[in-house]
Amino acid sequence: MTSLPSRQPARASLAAFVGTTIEWYDFYIYATAAALIFGKLFFPSNEPFYSTLASFGTFAVGFFARPLGGLVFGHLGDRIGRKKALVATLSIMGLGTVGIGFLPTYASAGALAPALLVALRIAQGIAIGGEWGGAVLMAGEHAPKERRTFLASFAQLGSPAGLILALLAFRSVAHLDHAALFSWGWRLPFIASAVLLVVGLLIRSGVGESPEFEALKTQRRTAALPVVDVLRDSWRVVLLCLGANVIGVAGAWFVNTFMLNYTTQTLGLDRALILDCLFVVAFIQFLTQLASGWFAQRVGAGRFLTLAAALAMLSPYPMFVLVSTGRPLAIVIGIAIAVMCMSSSYAVMAGFMTNAFPVRVRYSAISISYQCCAALAGGLTPLVGTLLAHDFPGQWWPLALFYSALAAVSLVCIAVLQRRQPATTTDVAIALAE
Repeated sequence: MTSLPSRQPARASLAAFVGTTIEWYDFYIYATAAALIFGKLFFPSNEPFYSTLASFGTFAVGFFARPLGGLVFGHLGDRIGRKKALVATLSIMGLGTVGIGFLPTYASAGALAPALLVALRIAQGIAIGGEWGGAVLMAGEHAPKERRTFLASFAQLGSPAGLILALLAFRSVAHLDHAALFSWGWRLPFIASAVLLVVGLLIRSGVGESPEFEALKTQRRTAALPVVDVLRDSWRVVLLCLGANVIGVAGAWFVNTFMLNYTTQTLGLDRALILDCLFVVAFIQFLTQLASGWFAQRVGAGRFLTLAAALAMLSPYPMFVLVSTGRPLAIVIGIAIAVMCMSSSYAVMAGFMTNAFPVRVRYSAISISYQCCAALAGGLTPLVGTLLAHDFPGQWWPLALFYSALAAVSLVCIAVLQRRQPATTTDVAIALAE
């Protein structure tokens, strides 16, 4: 019995990793289908540009729903517990994703088909809006404070792991002929999520509640209205954390979703080739994030994030030069340069934000910061990229400048947080809330 608590940090980190992997698998298969499939099936048009734009519009809808999920499950997580909220988010996400796999298309159901797609996409957005904050906290709050940055980064590892599974799923059906792929092949990755849902729930059930939350609950010091407390006392910290997250959030969807569409439609490269290249890069991202969490724990999260954001500003220029060659190795190297800078920031931001807010409102605070960033920067990035590619045909520099601007926002916000941070991000929260 005495050995059980000592295993909880590792179990919590594993559960956070597995849970977010499943959630991101569901999100990434939607993103991949939005870039390659959904435009033709749910938004048919004589002009592929408008079909793609409409498809990315439904992709953005999921992001706009994420703040709602963050508010609802942030409140529940701060009131009744992190674990109960996470079981609900995982269930909603899994059921919504499986439902997409059984949807009729526009050809068979007319306008009802895209309406149902949007409804299930909203469910996905609400689920992942509540999932991220809880997963980060379950990993971070179980960890010793001296290892919080590293162990909290395990929740962030779910993003590249989910991408790897999503690319494997779509690569397995990409060899189908056009008719089979657009008839039934695209459905299989969505339906397969049912198996992952069962696995995730079983693993998550073996982890206890966050010890920090349990202590707060025992002392009857939980917040009655945590969202109100956050917006009243720590709104400046929320805005700064929102901005600090921009490159980690928007950069991922720029590289993994927009670039998939850009390379196939604008550059005319083969769909299977790009999926293979992104698959290799996803492994690089996974290893980069693991190393980033370990390294940032030793040099300081704020200092590490500043360097990562600065490098991210420079990364899109070699990326576009190399990707434009159309050669597989050059594509992998180009995208990997951008991904390594972006994912370094993404990996460390979880622990950085966890320390920025008090336990009683932490779930709500980090969820609002991250999910509002996701709605604005993540949901709109593929749309903006598509418009820039359309308005500046054959020119990649506007896209590179857009990416640099995203990184610059994060750099400025991290710098402000660092300047106000004499020792820890907790000091920032106290200073700005006063």
